[in-house]
Parts: sequence; C-alpha cells; structure tokens
Amino acid sequence: MLTVYAYKGCDTCQKALKWLKNRGVPHEVKAIRETPPTAEEILMAVNAFKGELRPLFNTAGGDYRELGLKDKLSAMSTREAVELLTGNGNLVKRPFVIGDGVVLAGFKEAEWEAKLGGK
Repeated sequence: MLTVYAYKGCDTCQKALKWLKNRGVPHEVKAIRETPPTAEEILMAVNAFKGELRPLFNTAGGDYRELGLKDKLSAMSTREAVELLTGNGNLVKRPFVIGDGVVLAGFKEAEWEAKLGGK
C-alpha cells in the first residue's frame, strides 16, 4: 500500500491523486502539513535518491525561501535535512509517495507511469 503525503490546496497533489484513482492504485492519503513523513521514510527517500537531498525539498515554497535553504542545502548533513523535513511538512516536495518499493517526490506523470503504471 502506498502512502501519499499531500496538501489539499495543492493542484499538483490533486492531479496525482486523480491519476492514482483512475488507475486503481491502492493508496492512503496523509495531510503533509499536519503529518509530515517520518524520519524512516525520509531516510528511505534519501537512499532512493542516492543521497541527493534537493529532490526532497519543496524548493518553490515560502518556508524554503524564508529559511534560506537555497544557500544552505549543499552543506547540510542528511541528519539536518531529516530534522527539517520531519519537523515541517511545508518543506517536503509534494506529493511525497512511499511504499511498495517506490519513492516519488513531486508529480511527473511519465515517472509515475514507469514506477506505478503496471500496479
């Protein structure tokens, strides 16, 4: 079962959820702001992205800009990134999907089709 962390007011999240529903992909939805991904889930994502932290961050978000993460991210440790992402769901790239050997951050239809289309 996939867990989809999404924000109700996010058009991209709504498109992704509609995509999942139309393809009959079983999933549960969690409100990303109220219930950010766990440290374990973030670490799984870091591993899936081969240690890259940037794909996990909502770089277009206000919180990202306010914290000046554009200039800080390259020097940030994985531990620091995990603390930020688990403590503030606004910082997580959404939708954030994890489960069944799949980790996705953001909605790119071709990527989702490749990883989930056959499920």
